[in-house]
Amino acid sequence: MFSARSLFQEIVDNDDSYRLFCSIAASGEAQGGWENGRIAALLPASQRELAPKVARHGADEDKHGRIFRALLRRRGLTPTDVPAATDYTMLLERQGIGLAHATLRRDQALTERDVITYLAHSRVTEQRAAEQMLLLQKHFGDHPEVGRAVRMICRDEENHLAYCHEELLRLARAGHGRTIQHLLQECASVGL
Repeated sequence: MFSARSLFQEIVDNDDSYRLFCSIAASGEAQGGWENGRIAALLPASQRELAPKVARHGADEDKHGRIFRALLRRRGLTPTDVPAATDYTMLLERQGIGLAHATLRRDQALTERDVITYLAHSRVTEQRAAEQMLLLQKHFGDHPEVGRAVRMICRDEENHLAYCHEELLRLARAGHGRTIQHLLQECASVGL
């Protein structure tokens, strides 16, 4: 029977699995960096105070992508192509979850509803990421090859989760509670 520890140990021990794992993670984090950077740039005037937090989130995601690429280099591996079936963000977008990339590519300010959609989607995905990283930290936080990276990313994911939660609470107090509840349920119910 596989446990989280034994599964991740098999990934770490096998160069092909490790290469794929790190490539998927690096690609996803780089994509998240771009998305958050665009969102920070497109925030409406009513939500401009969020810009530093969203930009910091994007910078952290970019940093995580660099960390995963560095883990590959240290082992003498190069990134591999990422299968479309593992592109979590695009899988969600195809189901209408989160902000569409077409929206982020335009040079048009987001709406307040877009901001709520972004925060709700981020709240759910960051909770999943934080839980996964806590599990990895529990089993691999002291691992000589990946421990430092796991601990750093774990802290960042917890920070991202906290700010998304705080901002959603702020927006709920401003009268958006039902919209937030609906979007959280929609995002959380997606089975990927």
